[in-house]
Amino acid sequence: MMSLFSPAGSHFRAVTTPKPRSSSEEDHTPSDTEADDTSILDENEGSIIMSLISQLSHRSCAVQALMNLVIYSAEQCNDAEERFIRILQYYLAGWHIKPKGVKKPYNPVLGEFFRCRYDYADGSQGFYIAEQVSHHPPISAFFYISPANRVSILGELRPKSRFLGNSVSTTMEGENRVTLLGLPDDGEYIITMPNMYARGILFGKMVLELGDTCIAKNEKNGMLCDIEFKTKGFWSGTYNAIAGRIRRNNLDVGELSGRWSHVMEIKSIKTGQKRVLFDAVKDGQNMAPKWVPPEDEQELNESRRLWQHLTTAIGRKDMQAATDAKSAVEDAQRERRKRLEESGEKHEPRFFVYKNGRWVIKLTLPSDPEEAMKEVRNWIFSTTPPGKAAP
Repeated sequence: MMSLFSPAGSHFRAVTTPKPRSSSEEDHTPSDTEADDTSILDENEGSIIMSLISQLSHRSCAVQALMNLVIYSAEQCNDAEERFIRILQYYLAGWHIKPKGVKKPYNPVLGEFFRCRYDYADGSQGFYIAEQVSHHPPISAFFYISPANRVSILGELRPKSRFLGNSVSTTMEGENRVTLLGLPDDGEYIITMPNMYARGILFGKMVLELGDTCIAKNEKNGMLCDIEFKTKGFWSGTYNAIAGRIRRNNLDVGELSGRWSHVMEIKSIKTGQKRVLFDAVKDGQNMAPKWVPPEDEQELNESRRLWQHLTTAIGRKDMQAATDAKSAVEDAQRERRKRLEESGEKHEPRFFVYKNGRWVIKLTLPSDPEEAMKEVRNWIFSTTPPGKAAP
């Protein structure tokens, strides 16, 4: 995905320019890292905060491509505890996915959206839509559904960032709400997200980590899991470690351990037996292909078309042209917001609406999978003529 989940304000851009590094620092990762342990941020990035959120959003979007087989098998499982574990498997299976470095941040603009379709090996499909629904505060809403596989995910991201000396943190507020459409009595599986940290933003090599605790829960079946993403200590520890305890009705039933970039395991409290929850090294590349409309068929505020000149400049490594292209989009956005304020109008999101304290889709889903697929496809891929922005 482009930058739809990169919604921190543009006023951060000039704050984080790192000091020059020596050639030895620039050419090598920290001595205590492995090649796949961390995301090494490029020193030419205009905003570390933007890069953090962009990294997280890339993984969040990529998770959708891995999840269908896992969640489909969860729906076929009669045991509520095992279903919960398979939802955890879906969630943890995507964090190893990361872009090969981020060169220039894409600050999403109000009304920007990204849509795509996933084509699975069994002939079924999944559909994804994300939209920047608020600028102040920055909020991105997203929705994924595969009617044939009877699963949907609805959620939002509300990032907040702060500097911590030689590091910067991005708190990722918001949640994923997973629904097994064939098991309405289960209700929602709600999962929050870890925070992100970059160390070495002023000196040393910049290294990106996930940290802190997120929660997965299913209230209908009394299931809860606290998942700790561990940052590496200065003198000890390892990168990308996780730990967690699974509880059912306040009784411990399982333990999570391992590294989200390598192998994660689950241990049964009752039997003491361990099994692999996900092996990122062995199975991490099993992703479904994603289809995105060609840029010349996209609307003006669709992500890839909106930022095409910036993307082209980055590909040429022309940072001045990239800065100019980025500024052109942001200046147009500021002018649009000014017109809205002067007229007293408010921006109305196209795909989402705010109800009862959360962002939900502007679509009532039919219960029949075939009808639902038709409705979703028409809703997500309905379009204005190319070259025009949606109202």
